[in-house]
Amino acid sequence: MMLYKLSLKNIKKSIKDYAIYFFTLILGVAIFYVFNALDSQTVMMDVSSSTEEIIDLMMTMLSGVSVFVSFILGFLIIYASRFLIKRRNKEFGIYLTLGMSKRKISLILFFETLFIGMISLLVGLGLGVLLSQGMSLIVANMFEANLTKFAFVFSSSACMKTIIYFSIMYLLVMIFNTYSVSKCKLIDLLNGAKKVEKIKLKNPYLCMIIFIISCIVLGKAYHMVTVEFLTLQEVTDAVKPIIMGAVSTFFIFWSLSGLILRIAMSIKKFYYKGLNSFTLRQFSSKINTTVFSTTIICLMLFITICLLSACLTMKNSMNANIQKLAPADADFSKVINMERYYEDFRSLGYSDLQIKNSNYDVKESFELFNFDITSYFKDYIEVNIYTTPDLTFNHTLGSNLKTIRTEFPFLDYDDSEAIMKISDYNQVAKFYGIDEYSLNKDEYMIVADFKSMVNIRNIALENGEVIHLFGHTLKPKYKSCQDGFLEMSSQHINTGIILVSDEIVNEEYLYENHLIGNYKTTDREEIINIENKINKLDQDPKADVYLLPNGSTKLAIKEATIGLSAMVTFIGLYLGVIFLISSAAILGLKELSESSDNKERFRMLRKIGTDEKMIHKALFRQIAIFFILPLILALIHSIFGIMFAVKILEVFGTEELLPSIIATAIFIVLIYGGYFLITYFCSKNIIKEKI
Repeated sequence: MMLYKLSLKNIKKSIKDYAIYFFTLILGVAIFYVFNALDSQTVMMDVSSSTEEIIDLMMTMLSGVSVFVSFILGFLIIYASRFLIKRRNKEFGIYLTLGMSKRKISLILFFETLFIGMISLLVGLGLGVLLSQGMSLIVANMFEANLTKFAFVFSSSACMKTIIYFSIMYLLVMIFNTYSVSKCKLIDLLNGAKKVEKIKLKNPYLCMIIFIISCIVLGKAYHMVTVEFLTLQEVTDAVKPIIMGAVSTFFIFWSLSGLILRIAMSIKKFYYKGLNSFTLRQFSSKINTTVFSTTIICLMLFITICLLSACLTMKNSMNANIQKLAPADADFSKVINMERYYEDFRSLGYSDLQIKNSNYDVKESFELFNFDITSYFKDYIEVNIYTTPDLTFNHTLGSNLKTIRTEFPFLDYDDSEAIMKISDYNQVAKFYGIDEYSLNKDEYMIVADFKSMVNIRNIALENGEVIHLFGHTLKPKYKSCQDGFLEMSSQHINTGIILVSDEIVNEEYLYENHLIGNYKTTDREEIINIENKINKLDQDPKADVYLLPNGSTKLAIKEATIGLSAMVTFIGLYLGVIFLISSAAILGLKELSESSDNKERFRMLRKIGTDEKMIHKALFRQIAIFFILPLILALIHSIFGIMFAVKILEVFGTEELLPSIIATAIFIVLIYGGYFLITYFCSKNIIKEKI
């Protein structure tokens, strides 16, 4: 009973010092609950069956991510416990001096951990339940769900999962605390606060050499992910710059730990101004022993910035692309004349009968199944694609082929180019509401919107490379690709369509037919019924004899886009926020530990006449340096990381990159900056002169 009361008294007495610990635990519990309760929030929503499947997939992925998150939070809680034990070394030493056994001290820590865990779980779950209601509105808006049946929802499954995961974490903390106390020595506990960290000044020349080499290696890693990334073909090639970046980050911090104090000491006016000498020596005395943890924090911040920026950009761009890249209700396509490419289609699994019966366009193919697709359209167009083995990708590159092959060896240069009549493309352009073009008989042009391929094709177009097609020699009308597309999508996937004058096209090389239309109805349920009827045609026995057209509809694209963007957004936010909290919490706990250790040093400053304002200013600068240093290098890493992400995400479009970066910056300011302020005020309370 006495130990129980003592534990409660200790928690109450140290509540201010434990602010970061409580804040982190409560936030961790709340976030864990919110993201695991998403499936319960969707129960009251009226969503389509396909959207339900997307939500189920999203929850499966989030469950897997939760396991990873639990390991991160578990490490964080154990790390925080180290700080709490260290903070109370002298207290435990007094207990031992008074005759209390280590077993009883372990029991005190057991009760304290139990109480802290229970309080954190209760408050965190309460906060999580409230936040999850707001999250449900975000999910509903994202999936365009019907919220007429919206109600306050408590997820028992998410609650149980949160309790089980965090109970395991706290159990590990209790075992760790018991082990730590059993290894304690009375002399170390009583004199721990009096130990002075010796500042070992490293050889400045060695530090400078390592710093320069690290910067060069880091620069090479940046170059590999921003310039050479298109030539990376193996997984190991992609891992190299990651390893180079991580190792060089470690050695940059290692070398800076030996350079900063040396450089500051050489600038005497700065070094001896105010409490700068005290602040810098405090910083240098600790950074020598925290190089590894500072490196980890820097890399976690880098991952957070890139992850949040990339995920938000992808989500915003995909949603913005729906109207632009899927402007019609439906696009059905079908390959014609498969016999011309018999071996290719046979290798893909098509039967001889299907290949033989492939000479039907989209409209005719539907009619074979007694289905009149055009009866559902208020307007539609039909256009064709042509191909010939005499015009492949390498033929369009001309004299630039060798150079481009060397730089981009992984591309398939033997692929036949897609060719369209200018009149057919203009029909599509008018239907889609995009730019139309005109061509002379001796001219050609390329429309594309996939940036990497546009850049490659522009090399040849700028050089004025001619092509030979159907017995004609054609010159490029434009020195670059023009923006345009045929197939609807939520992504920029058009790698290039060759547009030529109508009169030079040989109809024998007809390859693919497209039928693009807008439904008569705008009612979602009616559209779903139409598309369900089309999908059921696959069950018709004739499907084994005649090939059905491939369909791409705005509704299907929209639902797939919403599902993918939701998964990307929630997983990115989940991991990003956890990484950010972990980084900030580790730094905060480190600084609180330093403030506890340096209490006597601040007391000495007061004895020699230093006023409180100067002391607080020195403390603020010391904490600011520890928070800002890893963030600065993480921001530099992120510039190149985002440049790499832009190359990967260009298929989705990167027009929404700036808003995503701004949103990420706000996250960092709120969470990272919030931890910085909490750390400062808690540290100020620790070093405060007791009256």
